[in-house]
Amino acid sequence: MTLQEMLKCVDHTQLKAFATWEDIKKLCDEAVKYGTASVCIPPAYVKRVKEAYGDALSICTVIGFPLGYSVTEAKAAETRQALCDGCDEVDMVINIGDVKNGNYDKVREEIAELKAICKNHILKVIVETCYLSEEEKIALCRVVTEAGADYIKTSTGFGTRGATKEDVALFLKHIGSGVKIKAAGGVQSLADVKAFIEMGCSRVGTSKAVALCEGLSLDEEV
Repeated sequence: MTLQEMLKCVDHTQLKAFATWEDIKKLCDEAVKYGTASVCIPPAYVKRVKEAYGDALSICTVIGFPLGYSVTEAKAAETRQALCDGCDEVDMVINIGDVKNGNYDKVREEIAELKAICKNHILKVIVETCYLSEEEKIALCRVVTEAGADYIKTSTGFGTRGATKEDVALFLKHIGSGVKIKAAGGVQSLADVKAFIEMGCSRVGTSKAVALCEGLSLDEEV
């Protein structure tokens, strides 16, 4: 694949708590220049980015981030506001406590509620694999599929570890046919990005990829 084709699968990400407007603007300028799939930014910056960039890029934001244990009503309100402010895609964090308590119905209902709010906007479901057993990961593949989400996403990048090839392989085996996969967290190199895409991930979330492209041609094979 070419570098340009790779970058079209990247959610160019800046979610640090101390990210300034200059940090966000740099991210967005890079996304426009390199043609990334989206920018993934804090909810507080969505409206300003939409006003500054319009339709020049796709805006992704996070809901219930990074721990996921907000009540569903709060996540729903966050989602509505993000869409009102102009976001195109939503990455929500599940309530991991509900998973640990075996309350998969509640997890399913929450995802379905947020998808109903998102309508035709993309909803990605962050399951934070580092805290899950294999049995729980498999169960969540079923739950995410049944709830009608567009993507299952490995990690927030704020947990004890990020995406692994083993987790992606497990998702590929158990996720429904209509659900795509996003790998995120700990993606440090272009080789990492390429490996996850070649495995079958439709998106890769990282803050590193664009910086690694400096000086390279977009039509260069990677």
